[in-house]
Amino acid sequence: MRFLKGHGTENDFVILPDPDNELDLTGAFVRAVCERRSGIGADGVLHVVRTKAVPEVADQADRAEWFMDYRNADGGVPEMCGNGTRVFARYLVDAGLAAPGELTIATRGGVRRVRLASEGDVSVEMGPATTLGESTATVAGQEYAGLHVDLGNPHLACVIGDPVAQLDLTHQPGFDPTVFPHGVNVELVNAVGPRRVVMRVYERGSGETRSCGTGAVASAVAAAALTGETSGTWTVEVPGGTLSVTLTEETTYLAGPAVLVAAGELDLS
Repeated sequence: MRFLKGHGTENDFVILPDPDNELDLTGAFVRAVCERRSGIGADGVLHVVRTKAVPEVADQADRAEWFMDYRNADGGVPEMCGNGTRVFARYLVDAGLAAPGELTIATRGGVRRVRLASEGDVSVEMGPATTLGESTATVAGQEYAGLHVDLGNPHLACVIGDPVAQLDLTHQPGFDPTVFPHGVNVELVNAVGPRRVVMRVYERGSGETRSCGTGAVASAVAAAALTGETSGTWTVEVPGGTLSVTLTEETTYLAGPAVLVAAGELDLS
């Protein structure tokens, strides 16, 4: 079958067009595709399906024609992916499946509204960020306090004094499983200027990634909580580039580049 490869600030995805939901997307298949040495290599899979063809999200079909059936590199099924949504939208427009401007995309976290032109950055309304109290993450034996932020998927965003560039994120940070029974994305954040942060992230199911869209929003929310700000636009620097996060009283927005870099044929055997 045909595949494409794309990334948003180097958070990379294999895109599998399957309008009628005919592909048997098993965990083993996803892991094989995302494997960086024996497969194509990616942080996850963007399965492109018409919303009406997926009973799980058929109730969103009247609001969004296309469903982003996102899978993590380990084959797990998360609720939401911010960078993935932007890359998914770029694919729809480039493939002629949607017109530039404003479009809606169905996700397991609900319908997301996206705005993009024929080229350039892609902006997605991420919905409200819900803060659920504090918890801690442990990295290489060091415990860091963080804010539990829900963006359709769970985050633990820790604004810390230690330079994030020096942290060892080769292993999953420790966290409280009673707070996060289904796992959590852990962000380690340095505040480096007015409404500007540097972030590294360990994503559940993918490991450390070069960027995480929902994690960027969670990082901005955590940094804003420390300064008492409830609205404004934050610059979030990630290893793969720079994202812009806008917080309002009602919702959040994520903006940044989304690029398609390759297309080819995938041997399903």
